[in-house]
Amino acid sequence: MSNVPAEQLSVQQLAALLPPKAALMGLDLGTKTIGLAISDIGRQIASPLRTIARTKFTADAKALLAEAATHQIAALVLGLPLNMDGSEGPRVQATRAFARSLAALTGLPILFWDERLSTAAVTRTLIAADASRQRRDEVVDKMAAAYILQGVLDRLAKL
Repeated sequence: MSNVPAEQLSVQQLAALLPPKAALMGLDLGTKTIGLAISDIGRQIASPLRTIARTKFTADAKALLAEAATHQIAALVLGLPLNMDGSEGPRVQATRAFARSLAALTGLPILFWDERLSTAAVTRTLIAADASRQRRDEVVDKMAAAYILQGVLDRLAKL
């Protein structure tokens, strides 16, 4: 259980909170959906899991935390949608508010991770793979969550 607010949790602090073998869950929080990804217990590879259609916070949190429990998740990594210049806009404020509300429902540590260009990178990859627009729309959020989570896994591996 984390007692460090998500706004202040660093990757190093997260690493100190984690058991040696446990999966992490990445979240790409959109206005219409939440993309979910999970890591293996060795925290080497992030894999897209599913997309949750957003309704109300309570239902969204219940679905997200049910997935976390099913996969025995040790921590959550939430993409932080900073502006390209690094400043924070309304989407960052909404993401921080979501994290505060979620933290009140779970003892799981929550780490913010810069998600700039994650959706663009994933979309480029899908286009290069000749995925149809419909297919891209179906998978982009969970793949963006995996992209965000992989960034954290790569950083943890260097500690």
